[in-house]
Amino acid sequence: MSNFSLQRFFQKYTGALRSLKPVYVLNNLLNADRLRHNRALYRRYGLRKSIFSPLGSRDFGERHHPDIPWLDQPDALDRLEQNAEFQGFDEKTKNKIRQFLTEGYTVLEGFFPEKITSALDAEVADALAAGKAGYNYTGRKIFNFWETSRLADEQFFRNPDIIRLLSFLLGKKVIPFQSMNFTLGSEQRAHSDSIHMTTEPPGYLIATWIALEDCTEENGPLFYYPGSHRFPYVMTGDYDSGNTALTIGEHSNRHYEDKIEEIIREKGLKKQLFLAKRGDVLIWHANLLHGGSPIKKAGSTRRSMVCHYFAEDVICYHEMSQRPALLPKK
Repeated sequence: MSNFSLQRFFQKYTGALRSLKPVYVLNNLLNADRLRHNRALYRRYGLRKSIFSPLGSRDFGERHHPDIPWLDQPDALDRLEQNAEFQGFDEKTKNKIRQFLTEGYTVLEGFFPEKITSALDAEVADALAAGKAGYNYTGRKIFNFWETSRLADEQFFRNPDIIRLLSFLLGKKVIPFQSMNFTLGSEQRAHSDSIHMTTEPPGYLIATWIALEDCTEENGPLFYYPGSHRFPYVMTGDYDSGNTALTIGEHSNRHYEDKIEEIIREKGLKKQLFLAKRGDVLIWHANLLHGGSPIKKAGSTRRSMVCHYFAEDVICYHEMSQRPALLPKK
């Protein structure tokens, strides 16, 4: 079967084809080898449909599978203290894990030395100059630089210490799914990653944000809302997505972000800025509300690398675009 994927095409394309579900079905057929594992998963979770068809939260009905991550269960903190693997972490890491459970995020300060982050900076700049990497249609995101850079892959995307910690947090081995490198801040409105990268059972996604330079209030720092990971997941059925059987709503993302802003106002949530230092790593829960602050100083950079990880043995899909996730072959 062909290795062609519309993903690269859509990184630059902004036209009407992006909203047609049959286009994604065609792409699924062209990448059948990356979806075959879903046959067994669909049977396990009682999903009766083709692995090539559009996929969204409504396909799972009103009740999701109860096998949610241990960290999202009511007795998570009690279970944590009794966990033998947890006792193998040093005390500092234990406190980071406790914070993750209660607040939905934690920070590994100074995790990456400056020598490594500077080397990655240089590789990104060289790849952009040589045309070996490029921004997507947003003009902000470089997708999957790990495919181009061995350093980005081995030291950042698949860093064994980070993989171990993420796997512990989800209670399953994690699968590195995608990366995004930024030169400028995203300035993205508040959202939960679970509208874009979704799982059944819910919650089996986790992410890291790696600072490749210091962040200030002027260069568009990341922001988040501690504790918001405990709120119900907002899916396309919870707002006016505009989806039909054949199309994805033209303004689905905007209406989703409007819904999130409404929740933030209703609950009176307090925004927290991530004023990171180079080498810091932010780890956040699948449902933590977060975004990118406005860039106050024109031309200021906010170089960073974001990595997303799914857990093994769960159904992975994209709720916003209603399609199964194509997991990397590597």
